[in-house]
Amino acid sequence: MPNRRRMLVAAVVPALAASMIGLTATVPAQAGPAPAATVRAVDIADQLAAIPGMTVVSEEPPPAAGFRFFFLTYRQPVDHTNPGGPTFEQRLQLLHRGADRPMVLHTTGYNMPEYAFRSEPTQLLDGNQISVEQRFFDPSRPNPADWSKLNIWQAATDHHRIVGALKSLYTKKWISTGASKGGMTSVYHRRFYPRDVDGVVAYVAPNDPNNREDRAYDEFFDSVGATSACRTALKAFQAEALSRRTDLVTMYEAFAAENDLHFDQVFGSADKAFEMTVLDTEWAFWQYNRESNCGSVPGPDATNEQIFAFIDQIAGFSFYADEGILFYAPYYYQAATELGWPQPKFKYLKGLLHYPNLYQANSSLPADLRSRHDAWPMVDVDSWVTRTASQMLFVYGSNDPWGAERFQPSGKDSFVYTAPGANHGANIAALNPADAAAARATVLRWAGVSPAAARSAADTSVLDSRDPRNERRPL
Repeated sequence: MPNRRRMLVAAVVPALAASMIGLTATVPAQAGPAPAATVRAVDIADQLAAIPGMTVVSEEPPPAAGFRFFFLTYRQPVDHTNPGGPTFEQRLQLLHRGADRPMVLHTTGYNMPEYAFRSEPTQLLDGNQISVEQRFFDPSRPNPADWSKLNIWQAATDHHRIVGALKSLYTKKWISTGASKGGMTSVYHRRFYPRDVDGVVAYVAPNDPNNREDRAYDEFFDSVGATSACRTALKAFQAEALSRRTDLVTMYEAFAAENDLHFDQVFGSADKAFEMTVLDTEWAFWQYNRESNCGSVPGPDATNEQIFAFIDQIAGFSFYADEGILFYAPYYYQAATELGWPQPKFKYLKGLLHYPNLYQANSSLPADLRSRHDAWPMVDVDSWVTRTASQMLFVYGSNDPWGAERFQPSGKDSFVYTAPGANHGANIAALNPADAAAARATVLRWAGVSPAAARSAADTSVLDSRDPRNERRPL
């Protein structure tokens, strides 16, 4: 189940004239001898404000030399089949480099980060970047919210309209990218609007065309890692935690009271939320940790406090309280209705579980949002990627459970790479050198950028460091 958040990074430096788009306007000549027409640059902020439906919420201090940074909103129909109906404001952020650079469309799949950053393709291309909040993630949520309008086609059409609104300003090549559910979102956008961008770089994006068949996940957890020691330790740890349910649930209830956490809207009790958290511990370990951390898994002689602390560190007890999980209701709703969800069998925990069939998307939703699954959208997307798609590049981590079911694109200028030993943070830089070089060359070619022109700005450290607050455990 995909995942996580934010702080504005701002190093105040003068905005460069080079960061202005070079469109021009003719100024009328004054009375008297006719001088040559004078030309002035039109500022990018003015051009953005002139786009119908676009609002420049703020321009923040430049986060690095050569960049400008904007928070925007764009008015979207709640239902794209009824463009004259109700609307909502979708949040965006723009990192502006210059009209002579490519544009990277960063599809978050979740909320919009509230700090300046560059995705890996943006770094590689030294380009512009527009990052989009997924519809129905607060505050990009219609009021009232008709959740039936949260589906992959409606979201793809949000991105299609944003591309159409900005292409008159950013006329160079466009590349879309995203990680985890953001990577899935970039694939779905490409499926419905294949001409919007010139290539897709999707990171750690799961693909579930047959939601009833989840053997791939059991096989993953039975084989991940270099040896069986870590796998065995994690499974034994889960069993030990569940065997101490009474004591650990009491600790969880005290933890919830101390931190003002509740279980009223989703799980209904600390006991049920506890079981889900324990089930998620194995998954979360491999998603975010390295195999070298296996030594930290508590053994059977550990105290209740040590077991509780490890579960909280790896899976997070706060996450499955209402205050943590309700934020991700748009993800779980999409997983329940269209995307599908992973459901390992947990046969090694037989006799220790109180809630059959708990590990599924609907379990993590309030009762009024639980819904039936429609298999067709993922079957359609998988078929299109396998048979028709082009200019698609996928990156996975060999130790990431989300890669157990992955996209397998057609041979039409499309590629799949796996980073050895990497988890859910896998990227091109984590690939072996030959694969990394090939992947970078592909992205540069799609974007029409020569290696010599793909130099990065001199000081971009504040833009290129990975902020763990922008992660969470659903994807």
